[in-house]
Amino acid sequence: MDKLDVFEADTIYHVYSHGNANDLLFREKTNYVFFLERIKTYLLPICEIYAYCLIPNHFHLLLKLNENTDQQHSDLMKPFSNLLNSYAKAYNKKYGRKGALFLDFIKRKRVENEKYLLKLLHYIHNNPVEHGLVAAADSWPYSSYNAYLEMKKKSNVSRDYMMSYFDDISDFIAFHKSNIEYDF
Repeated sequence: MDKLDVFEADTIYHVYSHGNANDLLFREKTNYVFFLERIKTYLLPICEIYAYCLIPNHFHLLLKLNENTDQQHSDLMKPFSNLLNSYAKAYNKKYGRKGALFLDFIKRKRVENEKYLLKLLHYIHNNPVEHGLVAAADSWPYSSYNAYLEMKKKSNVSRDYMMSYFDDISDFIAFHKSNIEYDF
């Protein structure tokens, strides 16, 4: 099992989880929408979301926990636990299933540098392309990629920080179309 980093306030993380065995986490559009609503309810009060991608059997989040020195790891884990439990209960009820929906609890990796941060942004937005679900990142409706393309529209994605790494939206698009080696 991978080492899981401890959650600390004012820190950026790659957070992800996978469906149990061959189970799908998202079978239809309403599943994706409901999960995004659960993220808004449970995670937005404690963090900024920089990027996300939901695909049928797993999800990725790139987020920064809010600055709050009073919260310890266990306090910061609670909203993630609530997110997964809330979603799994609703999903199990809807599809008449029992048991664990997620393979493991939330996996998380601290983002230590800008190079890794940018690779993650690229990786998360291109995940549906890598899995053969779409030909281009802008074709997948369940990621934050299009929120960046539509900067004038209100979004739950905190885009300004990540956009500070790019000259403009054309630079952002070119970056996502480039080939990047993932060494994680």
